[in-house]
Amino acid sequence: MGTAVSLVGDTVAWLLDGEHWTGTDGVPNRLLEHVQVSASAVGIAALIALPIAFLLGHVRRGGGLVSGLSNASRAVPTFAVLVLLAATPVGFGNRATVVALVLFAVPPLLTNAHVGVRDVDREVLEAARGMGMTGLQVLRRVELPLALPLIAAGVRTAAVQVVATATLAAYVGGGGLGRFIADGFGRADPAMTVAGGVLVAALALVTELSLAGVQRRLGRGRQTVAPEVAP
Repeated sequence: MGTAVSLVGDTVAWLLDGEHWTGTDGVPNRLLEHVQVSASAVGIAALIALPIAFLLGHVRRGGGLVSGLSNASRAVPTFAVLVLLAATPVGFGNRATVVALVLFAVPPLLTNAHVGVRDVDREVLEAARGMGMTGLQVLRRVELPLALPLIAAGVRTAAVQVVATATLAAYVGGGGLGRFIADGFGRADPAMTVAGGVLVAALALVTELSLAGVQRRLGRGRQTVAPEVAP
């Protein structure tokens, strides 16, 4: 009990030490690195996954393909991908981490977007087509707005998972908040290790709460879409 209390006190002291909040190894810079790596991975994954999901959801096909791709991506350990990338021109570091995290972020983005577009009410779609909308107009003006809450849920899930997993960058020569965890282990400094975990958890929580708020607002906005295409 005394050891745990002491560790908590040491961790708080570490976090309050001004020296840990300045310079290239300080919390602000490591936080920025972590956000950059995470945002890049989610952004690239969205550019890959969402167009595929939108197309397959619009034509009401590819459920098996989407499921297979998602399961295959989930089955690949992120750290194993990082190790394999060392043998390629990508090498180690933040760039390799982004590539590995893209694979990790694709499944929730692909699955949620596909289901969201595919499951739009057929009566709403018939009403839109009855108004003379083309397939592209139906997708852009009806299916995507109605699917937005589920798409946002996929982005939320992917972002939180990526933020938590981006700590692996520190173990392959990259930056981010995971450096505090890795360096803490390397220096036998439990306070630094725990502080790094606290910072990663705090960032993941902020990401979760922020995107949850966006998802709720999109859910309320969805209520106004269907009446606009009613005959």
